[in-house]
Amino acid sequence: MTTTDSTQSPTAGAGPGDHATKDHATKDHGTKDHTGAGEPLFGPGSQFHRLFNDPRWALAMIRATVLEAAHPQIGAALIENSTFVVHPWRRLGNTFMSLRRMFGPDDQVRQREAARLNRMHARLHGTDARDRPYDARDPGVRAWVVATLFESAVTMCRLGGQPLEQKTMEQLYAEFQAFLAAMGDDTGHLPPTLDEFWPYYDRVVEEELENTEAMRIILYKLFDHLPAPPLLHGFPALWATGRTVAGPVVGAITVASLPESFRRRAGLPEIAGVETLMQGAYLVAGLARFLPEGWLQADKIAETVMLSPDSDDPRARTMAALREQMKRAGALIRLITPLPPEPEPTAAPSAQRSAEEFFAEVLDQTGDGYLDWPDLAAMAREMAGRLDLDEPEETRLYNAYADWWRELQAALDADGDGRVSAREYAAAVPSLAGPALIRVAEVLFDVTDKDGNDRIDAEEYRTLFRTGFRRDTPDADGTYSRSAFINDFLSFMSARRRTTPYDPLLADA
Repeated sequence: MTTTDSTQSPTAGAGPGDHATKDHATKDHGTKDHTGAGEPLFGPGSQFHRLFNDPRWALAMIRATVLEAAHPQIGAALIENSTFVVHPWRRLGNTFMSLRRMFGPDDQVRQREAARLNRMHARLHGTDARDRPYDARDPGVRAWVVATLFESAVTMCRLGGQPLEQKTMEQLYAEFQAFLAAMGDDTGHLPPTLDEFWPYYDRVVEEELENTEAMRIILYKLFDHLPAPPLLHGFPALWATGRTVAGPVVGAITVASLPESFRRRAGLPEIAGVETLMQGAYLVAGLARFLPEGWLQADKIAETVMLSPDSDDPRARTMAALREQMKRAGALIRLITPLPPEPEPTAAPSAQRSAEEFFAEVLDQTGDGYLDWPDLAAMAREMAGRLDLDEPEETRLYNAYADWWRELQAALDADGDGRVSAREYAAAVPSLAGPALIRVAEVLFDVTDKDGNDRIDAEEYRTLFRTGFRRDTPDADGTYSRSAFINDFLSFMSARRRTTPYDPLLADA
């Protein structure tokens, strides 16, 4: 979602209801419904909390993202800045993390996350291919993001055969209004009542949404090259086959669930039988509600699927056992089906990347074939998010990356077009360990070293890398010194060396 993916220019500063509802809009975004119903707006007991672990929410999230991307301002921001094409799994995890923080019971956590999102949005502005300005701080655009989440949740329940009751829908709408208020926005950009919301929603769909490039990528291209999650690494044929089937099916289901008027206006294809398939998918996913409570925890499932095989998380052992079972199942499938065989391992992958590989896998974070500021800003954003940085540490990190971008641009931009192509990078065969990159490493060490003792301990290491403290040559006291950290970072970034911690952080999807 656009709330978790944004960048900054280095030159900038760091079904309709039947009855009207009461006005839930308020600047006081505490944890209780101020209408007198007494229902919590956030945390356990809220309507969103009940829906968050519903498997149908995965389909609803894709649908909401498509409706967001169809808005010209959001679509332009995604195309210009987002890493969702190259790093979809990373972005999924970040979205789950952000929603969990915003809708959790802790007001302080929510305020920190809202401040973080607002800082990111302040860095996201520019013009699209038609020279139309976009700005993530636009209150109308931010209201539309919230509107798509609410409406997709309502549609999810309706398509799953469990339409929300009027009172429940009103409470859910109050929660999303409180979400917008928690971001510091005037909730007046969302209609004050549920009855007024539906005409607003229809108007935006009819008058503002477009068949944008970002929307088409999400619908038709995202699954084409979607990399396997860590759990399925090593099973390219199995993943490719599943992706080939799942991609068009999910795309067709999503299209069928969109408002009919928009489908017609955008020229989206209508395939016979997809309506039935869509309803079946939502109904089947909805059956999971009969599972014992606690079996489905969306954030835990996402974290588990994304676990690196070498993680010291206890769940990694379970995943390793599951991978072994999958290997056996894959061998059996290959015996009885015409699936293409898994490629034979030839040699262990080289610890060194070529310039072309490093450019595509690490530097080009947005996947547009060029290195420019949004790519380095994406690196800063990922690290700042993992470390949950506040000001001024976040700004220090962004500024260090901005200085590095200016250094790279001056050294590598041979044709002066303001960006670095893969050819320009490969032709220069640069040694990237200049003063600005060294400064990036120093700042990253400082913001990771939370206690300021000039050492990174196991907990601080795990916060950044989300894996265990496993160094071949640990310091004598079992910590990570400044010099060792900087040397390893520079070795990865300048020598293009594959490493266990940095590949999941910057190279993997």
